[in-house]
Amino acid sequence: MELNLRNKRVLITGGSKGIGFGIAEAFIKEGAKTAVIARGEDGLKQAAAELPGLQTIQADVSNEDEREQSFQQALNMLGGIDILVNNAGGSAGSTHLATTVDTFRGAMELNYFSALHYSQLACKGMKKNGSGVILNISSIFGRESGGKPSYNSAKAAMISMTKSLADEVIKDGIRVNGIAPGSILHPTGNWQKRLDENPDKINRFVEQEIPAGRFGTVQEVADAAVFLCSERASWIVGATINVDGGQSRSNF
Repeated sequence: MELNLRNKRVLITGGSKGIGFGIAEAFIKEGAKTAVIARGEDGLKQAAAELPGLQTIQADVSNEDEREQSFQQALNMLGGIDILVNNAGGSAGSTHLATTVDTFRGAMELNYFSALHYSQLACKGMKKNGSGVILNISSIFGRESGGKPSYNSAKAAMISMTKSLADEVIKDGIRVNGIAPGSILHPTGNWQKRLDENPDKINRFVEQEIPAGRFGTVQEVADAAVFLCSERASWIVGATINVDGGQSRSNF
């Protein structure tokens, strides 16, 4: 299937490793001009070495000033933004009662406010062009309990924003959608760490919790991402699609 993504200008947050890096690789294979933002300099250098043509920007996306500066850098590098992928995120804390309000606030800043802010910045240029795509990478745990509450709360806000922003800007030719991954195994992720520490426990988890009987791969999320950002998905608006091998217990 031809996705017609060649020469599209793509910006991905949290793109130096894991799912974000996989999405960047998929866009580059489609011929898109791709830049990633991440906090770690070493990770960005490694990503650029592994993906010829990838452009990199160092910034802490939980900081509002750095978001604005990094977005301007991306505009200068790419000459505009056709596709924004809000992938940056992370979890902290433990249970509701054992997690400080500041930790919840930090999770919102990293997972939700970064996506909201970059979307606001991107929409300015997209409105002028009369076209654009925003893709938000959330989690199945933004729809149901599981994982750390601070992360779940932020991803739930992201899923809600995906739908409401989509309805707001589709009239301007901008499509907004999301992907809610389930448990994805990759070398730099928490699942790999847990698997190394206690393989029997994690293998039982997979058997009991994932109907497909295995972890998902970064490539499977990336394949969904490039499709949703292509003109082939032109009538998909405001959706957050589970990419989880059946792991989610929700009916949508």
